[in-house]
Amino acid sequence: MGNVFCLCFRPHSTISNFDDSLDAENVGRDQVDSLSPVPGFSEFSLHQLRAATLQFSSEKVVSKHGENAPNVVYKGKLQDGRCIAVKRFSCSAWPDSRQFLEKARAVGRLRNKRLANLIGFCCEGDERLLVAEFMPNGTLSEHLFHCENQPMKWAMRLRVALYTAQALAYCSSKERASYHDLNTCKVLFDQELNPRLSCFGLMKNIKDGESYSTNLGFNPTKYAKKGKMIPEGVVYGFGTLLLDLLSGRRIPPAHALDLIRDKSLLMLLDSCLEGHVSNDDGTAVVQLASQCLQSEPHERPNINSLVTSLVPLQKEIEVPSYVLMGTPDGNVPPKPISLSPLADACTRLDLTAIHEILMKVKYEDDETGHELSFDMWTEPMKEALDFRKRGDAAFKEKDFATAISSYTEYFDRVNGKSPTMLVRRCLCYLMSNRAEEALQDGDEALALKREWPTAFYLQAAALKSLGMDNDAAEILSVGASLEVKKLDKLRSE
Repeated sequence: MGNVFCLCFRPHSTISNFDDSLDAENVGRDQVDSLSPVPGFSEFSLHQLRAATLQFSSEKVVSKHGENAPNVVYKGKLQDGRCIAVKRFSCSAWPDSRQFLEKARAVGRLRNKRLANLIGFCCEGDERLLVAEFMPNGTLSEHLFHCENQPMKWAMRLRVALYTAQALAYCSSKERASYHDLNTCKVLFDQELNPRLSCFGLMKNIKDGESYSTNLGFNPTKYAKKGKMIPEGVVYGFGTLLLDLLSGRRIPPAHALDLIRDKSLLMLLDSCLEGHVSNDDGTAVVQLASQCLQSEPHERPNINSLVTSLVPLQKEIEVPSYVLMGTPDGNVPPKPISLSPLADACTRLDLTAIHEILMKVKYEDDETGHELSFDMWTEPMKEALDFRKRGDAAFKEKDFATAISSYTEYFDRVNGKSPTMLVRRCLCYLMSNRAEEALQDGDEALALKREWPTAFYLQAAALKSLGMDNDAAEILSVGASLEVKKLDKLRSE
């Protein structure tokens, strides 16, 4: 993944980036619950989350978990404008809906500014989804391993370590001590580029061997090392995270302790940090990592003692995280995308231009397939096709009222709907000042053909007609990105 600096943080926040009320002595107290107010925990409908993620579009995927990506995280946007992260589990992940609800509600009670908090869930049929605060500025993995031009400063790496430890200590104080697969992908960055721990790691699904022990030193996952199985737990994972921060490299958990043994600080240290890390601070982090990576869980420190050890190492505590991350001048504007004629027409809401372009969109673009076999040529089907032809003729002649009624008659007589016909009727509704119905057709076309830029563009036009300019711009941007990718693919073939 590429550089993700400066996506959408707010540099002029009055919130302190380092809060003394979250030191080792205070981390378990109840007042930390209210440090960062977030929306309450609630249940979402599947319809809401489909709409928020544009029908779970691949363009909205922000991460995948598992070899075959059974659990996928999407970026979404609710009708009230809130951005959310939606984790969609595979069907077999949580077969027992009651167990899923129990775990989700337990995690949903947590509220802390060191977490990307869980704000809701959805449990309909076989669907199991979690909804969390969206963190717009990427993962620690992206910033640490994929930003050669602007490597992470030592002070920021120490802040990541402390904030992550504080998040784990808070969860432990609330009897949520088990955390699944702690790694650099689970540390996220919020609008001000403060590190936050993903709440999704607090819910390990059944398929992965669900076990919620309250012992921070242990969980069922084990690593093989010289013929011996090492129980991996939260503290062990934190040790590997410290080593990643120190070295700027991905360290295989099974070999983490071997990497430390008999190595000098200079051999372990990220080369871009040479000359910027005192020997005392670097050695302290190596020693902490070594303690966390002990083979026997009882030999590892507890998470509160890690917080205590990390607090004195913090440097530049008054400097905001976005400054430490190298972005002192505010937001960097996103790279503009060239708009196709249809995208441009939808941006300007030029309905006449949209009509001219849609006249060139053929039915062979439909993925649902509407070519009929011989045995489907019944009398009712012939009547349906007559309505379709009538609708196409009316659309060509700009008789939009007749086109609407004809396309509607066709849809009433067939089982499936054509995306091409839906976007045509969508435009007819827009021409007739019926934007709500136009938006519904845009949604249906997108549900049938998720990767079709035209459906995104017409949906954006409908939203713009309803005065929802921000939503229209975001959806149009997704369509434009899809179109650019398709064009790039065609050029490479």
